[in-house]
Amino acid sequence: MNLIMGDGEVSSSELLQAQELVWNCSLSFIKPMSLKCAIDLGIPDIIHNHGQPITLSNLISSLPIHPSKAHFIHRLMRILVHFGFFSTQPQEEKKEEETYSLTLASRLLLKDGPFRAATFFLVQLNPLLLTPWHFLSTWFQKGEDDPTPFEMVNGMNFWDFVGDDPMVKHMFTEAMANDSRIMSKVVVEEGKEVFEGLSSLVDVGGGTGIMAKAIVKAFPNIKCTVLDLPYVVADLKGTHNLNFIEGDMFKKIPSANAVLLKWILHDWSDEEAVTILKKCREAIWSKDKGGKVILIDMVIDENPKLEKKSAETQLCFDMLMMVDLTGKERNKKEWENIFLAAGFSHYKITPIVGLRSLIEVYP
Repeated sequence: MNLIMGDGEVSSSELLQAQELVWNCSLSFIKPMSLKCAIDLGIPDIIHNHGQPITLSNLISSLPIHPSKAHFIHRLMRILVHFGFFSTQPQEEKKEEETYSLTLASRLLLKDGPFRAATFFLVQLNPLLLTPWHFLSTWFQKGEDDPTPFEMVNGMNFWDFVGDDPMVKHMFTEAMANDSRIMSKVVVEEGKEVFEGLSSLVDVGGGTGIMAKAIVKAFPNIKCTVLDLPYVVADLKGTHNLNFIEGDMFKKIPSANAVLLKWILHDWSDEEAVTILKKCREAIWSKDKGGKVILIDMVIDENPKLEKKSAETQLCFDMLMMVDLTGKERNKKEWENIFLAAGFSHYKITPIVGLRSLIEVYP
């Protein structure tokens, strides 16, 4: 059966597919909110502490829920299994209870796990961060007085907001630290040649030094300096080859063989990124002495092997940068433009860190 729509005809199956796409998009909030519920109830930790696959009845008995709500838990677990956050074991006999186990994704949500991704996840669901999305169309219709929807709604930019709210400040700092735990493992294992031959490195915006500590552990001959805001590095203790400095990357970056910018430049506009890169160029040694800037950031459309979901995540991050900050996720040409504008001569992109790439930029 064909239906007339506009100037053409569509089949009933095409119409249903289009409706499904709209429905799926309208209900997509259910995935993060269901996972938030599981985190709030402590489900990942309960399963982990059980030490083996846990039955539904044992899971329910361990949850801090009202008895009248117990029969709803299997529905919550069913959708989270579907999304890949938990797994179930096949039942050998129908009389046996279904059991649940952690997947690698839910292991990232453990409170005391080595790689803790829950903080970043929960930060994004903060009502103050979600509200600007409801006013995105309003922002598009307004003038230049409000550089971001976040600032339009909250009356301050994102960085002032983080600095003024102790809870958000803690969660944001912890979220960045947790990302560094994962990135340090990947980069040190997969991108070792990037750091070989370096004698000194400044980790700009390096937080509590997780990335820097991993680098100096793998390369003891490198002297690392972490540059970050006062509230981040206050009271942090260094070692013989690692130290912490308060500072502003827009004003001055300490001199070094190389400068590392992990997930920094995507927060800023092209003009701001060029300013930061110029400060990096002033800080690093000359080309003949091995000076370079090392970026860990996304390169849109650079990796043809990225699955559709991965490319979708990159595009979602680009929208996040537009709504909360003045930054963007850049394609290869956009990166090249700001590198040249900052006075660099050439660069090398190595897509080895998942959604992000290692980029080496040379004077």
